[in-house]
Amino acid sequence: MHKDLLDDRFGRFREIPLALALRGHQVHGLCLSYEKKGEEKIRDDLVEWESINAGTLKIGLLRFIKKASQIAKKVDAIWACSDSFYGIIGYMLSSKYRIPLVFDLYDNFEYFLMARMPIIKQLYRWVIRKSAAITCVSRPLARLVRSYRKNGRVYVIENAVRKDLFKPMIKKTCRDVLKLPQNALLVGTAGALDRNRGIQFLFEAFDMLKTKHADLHLSLAGPRNIRIPFNNRAHDLGILPQEKVPILLNALDVAIICNRENEFGRYCFPQKAREIMACNVPLIAARVGSMAELLTDHPEWLFKPDDASNMARVLENRLGDRRTGYKKVLSWSDVAAELEKIFIDLCKNQSLS
Repeated sequence: MHKDLLDDRFGRFREIPLALALRGHQVHGLCLSYEKKGEEKIRDDLVEWESINAGTLKIGLLRFIKKASQIAKKVDAIWACSDSFYGIIGYMLSSKYRIPLVFDLYDNFEYFLMARMPIIKQLYRWVIRKSAAITCVSRPLARLVRSYRKNGRVYVIENAVRKDLFKPMIKKTCRDVLKLPQNALLVGTAGALDRNRGIQFLFEAFDMLKTKHADLHLSLAGPRNIRIPFNNRAHDLGILPQEKVPILLNALDVAIICNRENEFGRYCFPQKAREIMACNVPLIAARVGSMAELLTDHPEWLFKPDDASNMARVLENRLGDRRTGYKKVLSWSDVAAELEKIFIDLCKNQSLS
């Protein structure tokens, strides 16, 4: 996502630990940096973080494991996140110190490069079965985990939002801030603009509609691995700082969530969906995985993945019907409360055994 947990104070791994700390728990975070940075302790509100530079990966991992072992001696539970390898390390430490491990899957890690290595893939699935509990970002991912013969204690902890940032704003003001046309029908998205998410089909759908609707404009922001087609009705805002993303979302008439029917799309939970909903902006999404389930009451808001014609049709209909009526959008504090219950239950069982 081109955001750094510590530098940008961004994302699931920053917000949930912070929310736990605000609920009165002592939280210590450790991460491995693939860029060279200062290794001093970093205080993020109530959470103390430490970052180890990977450097030469073998040496960096050894230093990371050593530091993680020192921290694990003093804690009641471990929440291992980010990739399959960290779950494996977390399980080693939980076994050594006899403390429960909760392994967090914020994506299908088997889609990541590390877990495609034969030994790592086998260890990853073994750790899933052995972990005290698994937290999954989506219901489809939780079902996949259960198919690995993980019995019990598989929980869905979806992505949430910072409600101080993501909230309804005045559209005119937001367009002024970003220098976007005031009188246009403005559609777009903010997030990864990648081929593996199907962003190219959005460009095709826009081309189909722009001749029919002379006032239709497209606005995009985010990291990309594809050339953005440039014209006077396509606005590329680059990579926006986090505080400007809700301004873009509130500037839109319809927000679009692209995805594909692949090992990523089937199991992810797009955080931007909750952010769009928190801003009360009409959305459409690819009919894949968690979005198909989330919008089951509104199939007319879903388009067929990899089908620009169907996306164009759904988008055009949504421009005419901009109802929202979304259900409650969870804050990071809400999902931290769910994780808190899991930890408390595991620690009680640990003390009784």
